[in-house]
Amino acid sequence: MITERSFKSLTRSDLDQLAFELERHLRDLRGDQASLDDIQAIQQRNRKIQRVNTATMVLRSYRAKAKT
Repeated sequence: MITERSFKSLTRSDLDQLAFELERHLRDLRGDQASLDDIQAIQQRNRKIQRVNTATMVLRSYRAKAKT
């Protein structure tokens, strides 16, 4: 679980690198398409995408509050 507290020990460059890696991972997840017949794989993919999106949103919120 990602919270704003997770980012307190990171420097600005670390936050930049983390944001880059999250966006890259999100692109990779979106690029992997499961078969339309495999409902379980589609649900798992969507859960992963949602988790990465949530982490990205928390990171953006933290950066906006910290002005970094």
